[in-house]
Amino acid sequence: MGAMIEFARPDGGKTKGYLATAGEGRPGIVVIQEWWGLNDQICGVADRFARAGYNALAPDLYKGRLTAVPDEANHLMSNLNFPDATHQDLRGAAQHLKATSGKVSVMGFCMGGALTIAAAVHIPDISAAVCFYGIPPKEFADPAKIKIPFQGHFANQDDWCTPAAVDQFETALQQARASYEIYRYDAAHAFFNERSAAYDLASANQAWERMAGFLEKRL
Repeated sequence: MGAMIEFARPDGGKTKGYLATAGEGRPGIVVIQEWWGLNDQICGVADRFARAGYNALAPDLYKGRLTAVPDEANHLMSNLNFPDATHQDLRGAAQHLKATSGKVSVMGFCMGGALTIAAAVHIPDISAAVCFYGIPPKEFADPAKIKIPFQGHFANQDDWCTPAAVDQFETALQQARASYEIYRYDAAHAFFNERSAAYDLASANQAWERMAGFLEKRL
C-alpha cells in the first residue's frame, strides 16, 4: 500500500521513511520503529493506519540498517542519537505530514514508545501521542512537560519498561495535571507485535480499539 519516500529534516538534511496514505487532508500519524529497525512489521502498522483513514509515515531512524538479533538491536539502539532523531527525523516527519494532512499525531513501540514521549515533550507540530511500552530517561523528556493529549499502553509482565517505571511515569503525569490515559495489560513486552513470541491477540486488539477511539477524538 505504501512506499519509501525521502522527506526534509528541519536542519536541511534528508531522511527516508515508509509512507502509507489515505488521502489529502486526512489526519497524519508518525509511526516510530522498535529497536529492530524499519522492518516489514512496522511498515505493516503504517499500512493498517492508512486503511483506517490516516496518512502514516514511519521514519527510517537507522538509515537502512535492520536486525532480528537482540544483541545487534541493542547495539543499534544504543548508538542512536536520540535528540537528533527527535528534533530532526521525527519533527521532519511530522512537518512533512502536516503539509498534506490535518492534525498530526505520533505513536511508537518499545524504543519508539520512548521516542513518542520525547516527541510529545519536544515537537510542537503534533496534537496527540500514543506510546506502547517505552519510557525515555526523565532528563531527556520530562513527562511533566507533556502538554498534548497522551495515551499509554504498558505490559504488566515487562522487565524492560517495568510496572514500577510506569507507576513513576503516571505519577508525574498526575502531578502535572496532564491530559492522559494509561492502560495496563496482563501480557509481556511487545504484546502488540504479531511477529514476537510475546504477541497477545486479545491485548493487541483491545489496545488498537482504545487507540483508534483516542485518535478519532483528538485528531
